[in-house]
Amino acid sequence: MLLVGGLTACADSSGGSTAPVRLLGPSPEFHGTWLRQPLPEPDVTLTDTSGEPFDLRQETAGRLTLVYFGYTHCPDICPTTMADLASALRELPASDRDKISVVFITTDPDRDTPEVIKAWLASFDTSFVGLTGDYPTIRSAAKSVGIALDQPTSKSGDYEVTHGAQVIAFDGAHQARLIFTSGTSSADYTADLHKLLGRVTLATPGGSS
Repeated sequence: MLLVGGLTACADSSGGSTAPVRLLGPSPEFHGTWLRQPLPEPDVTLTDTSGEPFDLRQETAGRLTLVYFGYTHCPDICPTTMADLASALRELPASDRDKISVVFITTDPDRDTPEVIKAWLASFDTSFVGLTGDYPTIRSAAKSVGIALDQPTSKSGDYEVTHGAQVIAFDGAHQARLIFTSGTSSADYTADLHKLLGRVTLATPGGSS
């Protein structure tokens, strides 16, 4: 059954905004929303924090990959989400942690250079992958998985960027299996990620996990 959910945006002076997205679920098995009909991982190549091309599907094959669209100047939701994910991963056994990648894709490429993203992510977890690129490509990738982005109408001063705030978990075959809404606690991430690793396959066709 399709349900209508909301995409949380980083707050602005007018109280923020939301955009609708259709989600499948819920499931009593997880704190996040289980997708009975998986969404494909965006087929996109962006730029990593070393300035090198990063093919999202190729580089994350065979791993449980958590993708988040946000920006480093975000005043609240983005840093909180990254901190909660970092805390959750620290609580997992090493055997689980080694199978998981966290990918942060900026929604503010004008300010978020590879160097800026690298320094920002390092304050949470140095293993987190940071990606940037041109805005239309990023927006298309986000739209393909139901994440709404609004390009700022003005880029003067310390502007804010409205964006969906879900964390999407993709299995090793590039299929979205679980969506975490904004405000998910680190304990809920830890519980769900451990359970998810036992439920989905990380092996790619013809490959290994």
